[in-house]
Amino acid sequence: MLRHPYTEYDRLHVYYLDRRDLPLIDDPDLIGVWIEDDTAILFFHTPKDEFVHCLCRDIGATIVYQADLGYHDWEAGVAITSFTTKALRIRPVWEPQVVSPSGSLEIVLDPSVIFGSGFHATTRLCLETLELLLLESGMEINSVLDLGTGTGLLAIAAAKLGVSRVTALDNNPLAVQVARHNVALNDCRDVVDVQPCDLMGDLPDMNYDLIITNLYKGLLMRLFDDEGFWHRGVYIISGFIPGMEPDLLAALPAESIKMLHRANAEQWRLWLLQFGGGVEGGQGS
Repeated sequence: MLRHPYTEYDRLHVYYLDRRDLPLIDDPDLIGVWIEDDTAILFFHTPKDEFVHCLCRDIGATIVYQADLGYHDWEAGVAITSFTTKALRIRPVWEPQVVSPSGSLEIVLDPSVIFGSGFHATTRLCLETLELLLLESGMEINSVLDLGTGTGLLAIAAAKLGVSRVTALDNNPLAVQVARHNVALNDCRDVVDVQPCDLMGDLPDMNYDLIITNLYKGLLMRLFDDEGFWHRGVYIISGFIPGMEPDLLAALPAESIKMLHRANAEQWRLWLLQFGGGVEGGQGS
């Protein structure tokens, strides 16, 4: 995340270490530590070779890979800047506040190095479908569960659009930290609860009106196969490409699922599903 004296991201100096259990790193140049499997990935604003070598010496770790890249390269060459949807204006924290279009609700976002800035096609699809559900479908949706929340954008959007209870989960400690920071930036802490959760283990309470799952195919298959995943309600499913659809469709509990809506952007797909009659109100689109 951005900390004083930094106000935006420019260069990323990245160090991959061959262990995940690190001591607390108190360094003003640190952006964050991403834990993945048995690897810790350290992101800094400036080169930290000497610091990281000393850290490795003290804890018995090895640098297995390091990189120096521009922030735009980390974001697949896309500049992170403000954008608007039908009802929302999403503004990165380093851009000055401007007068939003009439009726637009603003979300201020520090994307850090976490997936979910809104510029990836699947996140944008989920955001647009969320607006469709909450503003146009006529369904009564009071609670939302966001699985794999990333930056927290979709959870915050649900709160901004009137949902009274939102739970946002992620297995990445840095994502949890960033999402909590963004929830605080947007004054949504009374509505949005961000918690760590590994969906490959035991599932959380799934009794919500709307479940959002913008995840990779393997994890979607694991969730579809678990009876505890399915509750009476509506599901936004994304994070897959056309070649994955046959396997995912075959994994659905066909006798209880209704396909309400399908959308696509670039090579990515989204489904809006209703399970067991869904929530009261309209039937989507």
